[in-house]
Amino acid sequence: MNKQNLQTLKGFRDFLPTEKRKRDFVMAKIIEFFERFGFEPLETPTLEYASLLLGKYGTEADKLVYKFLDRGEREVALRYDQTVPTARILAQYQNELPKYFRRYQIQNVFRADKPQKGRFREFTQCDIDIFGSNSPIADAEIIACAYFAYRNVGFDNIVIKINDRQVLFDTLTLFVTDQVTLFSIVQSIDKLDKQSEEQVKNELVAKGLTEPNAFKVLTAIKAAQVSASLDQILACTKALGVPDGSLVFNPTTARGLDYYTGMIFEVVIPGYSGGSVGGGGRYDNLIKQLSDIDIPAVGIGMGFDRMVEAADELGVFNNLNYAKKIMVTVFSEQQLKYALSITKKLRAEKFIAETCLAVGDLGKQLKIASQKRMDFVIIAGENEQKEGTVTVKNLKTGEQQNGKLEDLIILFK
Repeated sequence: MNKQNLQTLKGFRDFLPTEKRKRDFVMAKIIEFFERFGFEPLETPTLEYASLLLGKYGTEADKLVYKFLDRGEREVALRYDQTVPTARILAQYQNELPKYFRRYQIQNVFRADKPQKGRFREFTQCDIDIFGSNSPIADAEIIACAYFAYRNVGFDNIVIKINDRQVLFDTLTLFVTDQVTLFSIVQSIDKLDKQSEEQVKNELVAKGLTEPNAFKVLTAIKAAQVSASLDQILACTKALGVPDGSLVFNPTTARGLDYYTGMIFEVVIPGYSGGSVGGGGRYDNLIKQLSDIDIPAVGIGMGFDRMVEAADELGVFNNLNYAKKIMVTVFSEQQLKYALSITKKLRAEKFIAETCLAVGDLGKQLKIASQKRMDFVIIAGENEQKEGTVTVKNLKTGEQQNGKLEDLIILFK
């Protein structure tokens, strides 16, 4: 292999052990609450027939789908998102899945997008959805599960900006013209979190609204009130334990995607610089559009990569109590069996332990232990073997203690 090929493709990433442990930690904390709320795991293939995916996301998105002919001359495509494959699942297994099916899905998706900061060609999507119910309880369950999953990762301050698409429709329909559609106005309003009112007003004017009407759009949306439907959802969400202070009615939250039909929301972690860390809502017509089966649905896509980044940025990983890592040294072949028996005992006690593979030179073994970020080294030479003892060296402090392994295990805890 040429040296110039020893790198990842643009837009794809490697995760070395330190970063992978962070990602595994976040994923485990999320899944813990997905399971607690009754969501069941689901996986779909990396490859689908291209015909399943194309035409579902819009013309521009179709250009980002990785598609190719396989060896059987079939046109296939890499998973672009998790919603369309799940629609296939709902159609294909409709007689096997329970009513009000709850699923969580955490898998990588692929998009032939232009790589830039925070945007990759392969990234992890993390979704929960409830299918088959239009009850406000389902909406509340999605919001509450998401809230407690974020809390479980270690975020103390969580803001959920919530709105109802019907509030947007009722407020903005008055300003629709032949040149400017309702969804076009909604897409501009959705930018109010990132742009100034002046910028959004200018965009609406550029789309074809008069300046007075563009101004009225902004005034009207800021004065909008909570809908009766959203009021019910909020009441159920609070009853499930989400604090009132974390739920913020924000009439300008729009979620630019056209398929949302009811409640919509975004999750923000104050202090994190990367924007929202998740968003979702109710989409009662999308599954029918994708599979011809009428199934109401509500869900959230949690920004997994952003959650890891936010946890790093806000110091969540600083105080993680990882299991202690211990290396057992081997002075010579004569001490090998004794060293291996020590490693076996440590693993039985659920410690992370390994026997050093560089037999003989203690200095070299200590250097390897330091490179591998071990917490402790166990020195088991000829004298220790005769006496049935070990010497434990703390690599953080340099302190050493000698004694029976059973007595010194307390050091590792």
